[in-house]
Amino acid sequence: MAKKRQYNDLSEKKAAKIAAPKLVYQPPMPRRYNPPIGLIGCGGISSSHLAAYKQMGLNIVAMCDLIEERAESRRKEFFPDAQVYTDYKQLLKRDDIEVVDIATHPQDRVYLIPAALKARKHVLSQKPFVLDLNLGQKFADLAEKMGVTLAVNQNGRWSPHWSWIRNAIAKGKVGDVQAVHMNCHWSHDWIATTPFNRVHHIVLYDYAIHWFDAMASFMPGNEAKIVMANLSYARKQVAKPPLLGQAMIEFENGLGSLVFDGAVEFAKNDNGFITGTKGTLQYDGPNISDHRVKMTTRRGMVEPELEGAWFRQGFMGSMGELLCAIEKKCTPLNNPIDNLRGLAICFAAVVSAQTGKPQIVGKVRKAPLDTCMVADE
Repeated sequence: MAKKRQYNDLSEKKAAKIAAPKLVYQPPMPRRYNPPIGLIGCGGISSSHLAAYKQMGLNIVAMCDLIEERAESRRKEFFPDAQVYTDYKQLLKRDDIEVVDIATHPQDRVYLIPAALKARKHVLSQKPFVLDLNLGQKFADLAEKMGVTLAVNQNGRWSPHWSWIRNAIAKGKVGDVQAVHMNCHWSHDWIATTPFNRVHHIVLYDYAIHWFDAMASFMPGNEAKIVMANLSYARKQVAKPPLLGQAMIEFENGLGSLVFDGAVEFAKNDNGFITGTKGTLQYDGPNISDHRVKMTTRRGMVEPELEGAWFRQGFMGSMGELLCAIEKKCTPLNNPIDNLRGLAICFAAVVSAQTGKPQIVGKVRKAPLDTCMVADE
């Protein structure tokens, strides 16, 4: 006689391992379009941009930074034939440049993005896209008016694990997603010696924007309604901003949660659990660049062998998606309107953490500048 399952039995139903479906999760690449590209902003993160572009074989012809030495250093390391500028207006005047990667902080992009769009350049904007949702909409409208394409460098979308999961969801492999729970346990204390140490919401704003964006992309057509978030200081943290954060998100049809432990010294881990009406997706790894992914459905369990890492495929994906959209004359996946979905959740979470009260997503139109502004590097 078969044993009855106990009410507290959390053991997993055994599922046979089957072949993983062939999903296109690697960064997209245009067939023929390889235009002259200019980079504005040559700070720390620009090395990740340029390393990815070099691997892609892109044509970077100009680099601009207020500090000439930084641009010169990047030029020598990655694209020796590029021209260096300290005035972005000179770069935008060049008729041969068709695409501009603006890798500066948000406060500088307030004038850089519209200037580039008005110069009829296609633009890839650094993340977080804007500090004002209304301004983000205006940028999107301006791009449409000028007949150019605007995209956001939300590079986490093309990290191998999230890209595979997003594509599995898009193909209906797990049905309608009803819950997304993601946890990140790492050390963010490295910011203690950088300008980011002065950003109070470094975790929920600057760092977590990738997770808010991923969650929104895992819930297509399912809008977030209410957010409740909290922050706390870790006992032995060195950095000035609180490094512990969490957010609970209520969607129209489902729930989401994010946990950030930014002061972990041992057993660091990054994981997620996404449930749908027809299956479950899971990811787990010791850091944000090395993950195992598992999908379990009625048909069985699959564990795809993923190739690549966030800080190479991610940056290749953001630019590659923009170039493909220009070539195909279509809307990129990382378009500004879609990006505002995750940003709206992020802003609501920041204000919720400040006030201790739940916030309606979309009502918080601006990020609190005094706690989210990123100082120049």
